[in-house]
Amino acid sequence: MWLERLSGQSTASVLPPPSQNRSQSPAPRRSSHLASQNLPRPSYGPRSSSLALGSRPNNSTTSLNSPQLANGSSLRQEIVAPARVVDPLDALDALLGKRKDKVGDVQLEQNGENPARSWRIPRLNEDVEFGGLTLDAFAADIGQAEVTPSPRHPAQKVEEYEVGKDKFEDLHTSILVMLTYSPLEKIKACDDVLKSVQNSLTSFQHDLGAVSAEIETLQSRSMAMNTRLENRKVVENLLGPAIEEVSVSPEVVGRISEGPIDSSWVKALEELDKRSMTVAGKSQDSRKILATSDLKPLLEDLTNKAIERIRDFFVSQIKALRSPNVNAQIIQQQSFVRHKEMYGFLAKHHPALGEEIGQAYINTMRWYYLSNFTRYKQALERIPLFVVDRNDAVGADQGTRANRVSQPSHDALVLGRRTDLLKQSNQAAIPSHIAEDNQQTHYLETPFLHFNLALIDNASSEYSFLANFFSPAISFQTVSRHFLSIFSPTFSLGHAFTKSLVEESDDCLGILLCVRLNQQFAFELQRRKIPVADGYINGTNMLLWPRFQLAMDVHAESIKRAASSISSRGAASALGLSNGADAASKLSTAPHPLTQRFGQFLQGILTLSRDAGDDEPVGNSLSRLRGEFEAFLTKIGKGFGSAGERKKERFLANNYSLILTIVGDVGGRLAGDIRENFEGLRDGVGGS
Repeated sequence: MWLERLSGQSTASVLPPPSQNRSQSPAPRRSSHLASQNLPRPSYGPRSSSLALGSRPNNSTTSLNSPQLANGSSLRQEIVAPARVVDPLDALDALLGKRKDKVGDVQLEQNGENPARSWRIPRLNEDVEFGGLTLDAFAADIGQAEVTPSPRHPAQKVEEYEVGKDKFEDLHTSILVMLTYSPLEKIKACDDVLKSVQNSLTSFQHDLGAVSAEIETLQSRSMAMNTRLENRKVVENLLGPAIEEVSVSPEVVGRISEGPIDSSWVKALEELDKRSMTVAGKSQDSRKILATSDLKPLLEDLTNKAIERIRDFFVSQIKALRSPNVNAQIIQQQSFVRHKEMYGFLAKHHPALGEEIGQAYINTMRWYYLSNFTRYKQALERIPLFVVDRNDAVGADQGTRANRVSQPSHDALVLGRRTDLLKQSNQAAIPSHIAEDNQQTHYLETPFLHFNLALIDNASSEYSFLANFFSPAISFQTVSRHFLSIFSPTFSLGHAFTKSLVEESDDCLGILLCVRLNQQFAFELQRRKIPVADGYINGTNMLLWPRFQLAMDVHAESIKRAASSISSRGAASALGLSNGADAASKLSTAPHPLTQRFGQFLQGILTLSRDAGDDEPVGNSLSRLRGEFEAFLTKIGKGFGSAGERKKERFLANNYSLILTIVGDVGGRLAGDIRENFEGLRDGVGGS
């Protein structure tokens, strides 16, 4: 070591001064702490900083050349270069190619300086950063940097210098004290420092081992936590759906117990029903699960609370249906249909209470429809109607009919525009207040149409509601029974009203119109898929067809009476001619007035029977009526006698031709049969 070589020198020797080119060395200068000069402590101005020492070149060297140390010691030590040792700087200069002169064992620069100048062994910087430069370029760059030094540190404030002042003073004092040590003391001090460093390293090694152990512990704990986390995730994936199936959130409990009944309440009820079914299924499992047994009483209490609130809700809505002038369909759609899941929940968890609620609704709606249709029937009965009786029959005496002035004039045998009721689509029933104030006279089919329109519409709406609200809680057969229980009194009222309209009437056209309207109602009910009203339709047909046949018999009897009323004087009396010698020759061949009435009546019947089936009694009634009419014409034709045979044929042909003219435009199978029959009669008497 260089310390051992220095300790072996007892006398100082003259050393050549350092070269002027030393500043170009890549290694920084190293000041020896074994310098032989007295090293007084440098003095600083009051505002100077210890950091300013580095800004003056060779400042530390000049301070070390002071005659006396700062602690008053006059100890002087000189360091003599060892013999036969080449200065590293000289070796570096030789490598760089600079010329040297060798003086003794030491090479000196040819710069004229005193070779006896003492020099210090500098401290070499072992870590040199060349920055990618060659050695010559780096040395030139270092020389230029020393010529124009630049501050290595940014400018500092005065306060910052004052803060670091004490530190640098202590460092400087320590350096000066170290310079006073002997070589052995310095070695001992170095050993102490090394021991301290060794102790520090040993302590650091122990601390590092502890930290490593702690890291290993944390790593093992982290791995254990990761394992537990993975296990929990696996368990959560397995238990999550099972827990979700049976658990009920506090929000659902609070909403069912205290929340308002709306769509969100219905959703909470569905969730409760789902959880109840799951718990009930798991409780019946062979495996006994403690969670389900603990949760089942809570779900039962919550279910009972929901049943109680459902009962109160439907009872309040049923009471609202009994309010005067209330529209039941609005309550049905807004209160019942919107909350139909509630009734399904009630029927499932408390069937007896659900049946009671259903029966209360049935009783209420039975009263509702019966009372409202009773008032509507009374309003329709105030509509003035034409009276059609025996005096309006085909063969009735026209003088008797003309004397009846209690009602507006009309012709009950002419169909006219009465068929417009059959042609109108999307008809609506007349309101009650308009029916009560209506002063226009109508035929019987008008009140029949409006009453049954209202009845069919309400029946369709009620059946749709029952099927929508009560199913699937109850079967469709039960829904049909509920419907009939509600509408049976109203259907009976409708039959009674129809009977009152046609019972005393001989208006065949009006009754047949009611039959056709009733058939349209049947088709509409089939289109709406309301089969439960078929009984009412069939009952109405049973009232209309017999009365139609009786009315047709009245017309046939009237023609028969007209034929029997012809005296033995023949056609002259029947045609209203005066009795005399030339009465037979004066008989007219023009059609009889009864033929005109018969033709108009026949045209109305055939028009309404355009699409009639074979099973209808219209054909039989028309056959009898036609037979009586032909007998009437034949009896009148006998009045022409044997001398007026040609006139008789012409008379019959004219009457038959008039019938064919009136019914010529009517379509249908029945009308075709009638025309074919009269064409044969006309051709039989020589008409064309």
